[in-house]
Amino acid sequence: MEKKDFEAWLDNISITFLSLTDLQKNETLDHLISLSGAVQLRHLSNNLEILLKRDFLKLLPLELSFYLLKWLDPQTLLTCCLVSKQWNKVISACTEVWQTACKNMGWQIDDSVQDPLHWKKVYLKAILRMKQLKDHEAFETSSLIGHSARVYALYYKDGLLCTGSDDLSAKLWDVSTGQCIYGIQTHTCAAVKFDEQKLVTGSFDNTVACWEWSSGAKTQHFRGHTGAVFSVDYNDELDVLVSGSADFTVKVWALSTGTCLNTLTGHTEWVTKVVLQKCKVKSLMHSPGDHILLSADKYEIKIWPIGREINCKCLKTLSVSEDRSISLQPRLHFDGKYIVCSSALGLYQWDFASYDILRVIKPPDFLNVSLLGFGEIFALLFDNRYLYIMDLRTEKLISRWPLPEYRKSKRGSSFLAGEMSWLNGLNGQNDTGLVFATSMPDHSIHLVLWKEHG
Repeated sequence: MEKKDFEAWLDNISITFLSLTDLQKNETLDHLISLSGAVQLRHLSNNLEILLKRDFLKLLPLELSFYLLKWLDPQTLLTCCLVSKQWNKVISACTEVWQTACKNMGWQIDDSVQDPLHWKKVYLKAILRMKQLKDHEAFETSSLIGHSARVYALYYKDGLLCTGSDDLSAKLWDVSTGQCIYGIQTHTCAAVKFDEQKLVTGSFDNTVACWEWSSGAKTQHFRGHTGAVFSVDYNDELDVLVSGSADFTVKVWALSTGTCLNTLTGHTEWVTKVVLQKCKVKSLMHSPGDHILLSADKYEIKIWPIGREINCKCLKTLSVSEDRSISLQPRLHFDGKYIVCSSALGLYQWDFASYDILRVIKPPDFLNVSLLGFGEIFALLFDNRYLYIMDLRTEKLISRWPLPEYRKSKRGSSFLAGEMSWLNGLNGQNDTGLVFATSMPDHSIHLVLWKEHG
């Protein structure tokens, strides 16, 4: 057929084809394919691949490409970087894509940093750390050896761990090196808390004492309880020390003089935990900046406005069962916004502004876990066999680490969490140092530490 005749025929066929219904078009194509030979079928195959496989990252506006990429899971996102140089260039150029991917894995994001290469590196570090957690390979262990009798009390702060023992001593350890910095002679310690200059101890001899690290001298002695002192806390700004005791009372002391300012009553069980903390939310009963005292026993948590007046009255009593059928475990978290405590039924979280229970987090049926630390993203839990990390967004356990046969404590003083900032979200810098410490039957201290990034 001559070219001119062929072009006229093709125009006529095209006009007719466009007038057909979809079904008729399909039947026409089927018939033409059946008449085609190998050359025509190969030509058809090559052109169909080009027509059907569109590169949307090239065709879409850049902002739409970024929006779509934000929805990809970690593995798919990394796979997309390998598709082509163009894809890798587009994906690597989007700060928001990498920031969103990091957020989805529980990572803290500093929005002021807008360098996409920085966030891609953070993301790759996050992938590695989360894989280590999932594979139960994120931690390592070590021991501190030095006490000659049972270790009853532990307190951690800024890389330093204080231990109080039945051997009438307290020691201050550098967790990173395992070296003992100070060792001083004390009474039998049931509770300890320290800062750079001093150590405060609560004792089974019913007293509280303050010691100077550098000299080991006792600088203050607080006498008045008629039962063992299980928990202490203090605030230098207020010049106040508080203590919870087996005599069912909480005492408020002048930290500098040792004078008892008030005795808070109302508990009907041992007071195993006292926490002195600034309030961060407003309610009818308190304002941001107010100092609040929490005291906990086996069944109740009492809230006291300690910063307003020494002779304060209890603002509120919290419990998880009116008939006392459910007991609280001696682990209490208060960050000024929320109160969290664990029981046999799970973790209870109260809103401090309203005192309402926000949620009850129930672990799997076969676990009876206790609280160690609670943040915005993660919670650190443990039982007799394992240390657990829970993603609070899904309330699923995402990692565990085996624990040895540690010394049990009804008061919860012989085990504690280490660094806590990562519970509000990992950032590639805060997953270092101590995770968990507990005293052992052989008088050593068992440490669980973050393993360095691979």
